[in-house]
Formats: sequence, C-alpha cells, structure tokens
Amino acid sequence: MASKKLRTRKETLAEELKSHFDEYETVFVVGVDNVTSNQLHEIRKSMRGDAVIYCGKNTQMRRVIRELEEDRPELEKLRACCKLNVALVFTNGSAAAIRDKIQENKMDAPAKAGAMNQVDVIIPKGMTTLEPTMTTFLQALNISSKITKGNIEILNDEHLLVKGEKCDASSAALLQKLGMMPFSYGLVTKFIYQNGAIFEPAVLDITDAQIIATFQAGIKNIACVSLMLNQPTVVSVPYSILLAFSNLLAVAAATEFTFTEAEEIKKYLADPSAFACAAPAATTAAAPTAGAPAADDDDDDDEDAAPAASIFGGEDDDY
Repeated sequence: MASKKLRTRKETLAEELKSHFDEYETVFVVGVDNVTSNQLHEIRKSMRGDAVIYCGKNTQMRRVIRELEEDRPELEKLRACCKLNVALVFTNGSAAAIRDKIQENKMDAPAKAGAMNQVDVIIPKGMTTLEPTMTTFLQALNISSKITKGNIEILNDEHLLVKGEKCDASSAALLQKLGMMPFSYGLVTKFIYQNGAIFEPAVLDITDAQIIATFQAGIKNIACVSLMLNQPTVVSVPYSILLAFSNLLAVAAATEFTFTEAEEIKKYLADPSAFACAAPAATTAAAPTAGAPAADDDDDDDEDAAPAASIFGGEDDDY
C-alpha cells in the first residue's frame, strides 16, 4: 500500500515538472547546498508570483527531461546540468531580476568545521561573555586573554579564519560560543536555460551598450577587410561610394570636367581670395602703455637717449 502511495507521489511530481516546462520559458539551475527546508520555504514565499522552485531527485528530473527530449531535443543540455545537489527555478520574468532575487535570499549561518571559509573573520579585542573555564581553550588557539570581572577579555585582535581555507573544528566551536555567524547560505545560480541555450549567470551582466560597441567594432573590421580585398559588402559600400566621389572631385579639379557637386570647389581653386573671410586690419603702431609719458618728436630727446651699443655691454659706464 505504501509503495502505491509513493508511486502516485512520484507520478504527481513528474506531471508537475512537465507542466512547468510547458508554462515557463526560462529555467535556472541552482545549487542548494547547506540550504535548510525552512530557509527554502522563506525563499519560495519571497519569490511567489515571479518564479517557481522545483526540488526533486536528480534521477527523477533527468527521467522527466529525457521524456520531453522527444519533442524538444534542446533540453538535453539542461539534463546534463542536473548533477549534485541542485534545484530548478522556473520563471517567465526578467532573467536578470530573478537572478538578483535569488542572490538576495541568503541567511546567516554559523561556521562549519571542514567548510571553506567564505570571508576573513577577525575577533576584536575586548570583553567577551565567555566563562573563565574557556581560558585553556583560547590558549590552544594561541589567543591572548585574561580574566576580568568574571569574564574573559581578549587582549588583541585575532585573525581567526582566512578566506578560501578550510575551517577547523576549534575555530568553528569558538565562533559559536561567541555567537558569531560569519557564513551565509542560499541558492546559488549555476546555469540558465533560455530559448534552447545554456549559459552561465555572468552573461546577464553584459549590457546593451557593450553588445552594440562590440558589434560596431566588428562592422569596422569587416569594412576594412572588404576595402583592402576590393570585395564589396553591405558595410563597405558606403565607404566605396565616398572614395569614388573623392576621386571624381580630384578629376574635376585637375581637368575641365565638372558636375554640380564640384562647382563650388572649382570656383575656390580659380579664385581663393573670394572665399577669404574679412579680417580686421592690423595696426602698425603699438598703443602707448597706460600711465607712460607721451612720446616727444624733439631732436633733443633723440640725442639724450642712450646709444644702443650700451645694451650689449658697451663701454658707456655713465649710462
């Protein structure tokens, strides 16, 4: 009787998964390591109306996807991603917005022995709530401490955990006694399936401006290659027309041949002065400096002036 109920439950989940593939266009493959059932329930509540989270055994999900591959062979890429501890998130909304919501739903957790440290953890110096009996425990971790007013006081800042290294059992136990929860766990987006293609979540960070800039750079490269090989293409035709027009202008300027667009250039070559802009006449005499005495035309002033030779080190010592 129990096996019949179990089989009915499996069939219900299989039909539910098939209906999700028919209803939704985008599928997220997310890792659920260290995510508790209560946390997963809260994530479901926060994403209700925007996405549906489906959790099941990998063998069950692969079996259902394999059946759907008869009509949609592109689902084979998604089936290959159903490995390890993963779940599927179905949505019809913006993939970038759903990815951000998945990343936001994280919950603080205590350090676990044997897990990789997610962040650097530094225990600040100062008073703690640890009892004096924990002194030997701190000494084993090479943490300087003393007993002050019935509690343990840490004397120096201690770099307990290093990001990227494994957390040992003693460090994890100390952090739990101090009430510190340095780790955080939640759903981790691994792959995204959309329109028959599988890609990583980093693709969602690419902006429209970056795509347009890359496309424009490719067009320029194609145009350059086409012009060098004398092989016309859609992108090189405008440049070819401009080059041909410049050659026609050069021929018209050197010969009697003319056409409407070349008339103005030929007029300029015949009489450049006619196109010169009117400029103010340059003054030949400099204006006197403000406050300087007016110049006198008397010959006596010219005779009293110092000879120019004295400026260059002449022998006129009386000047």
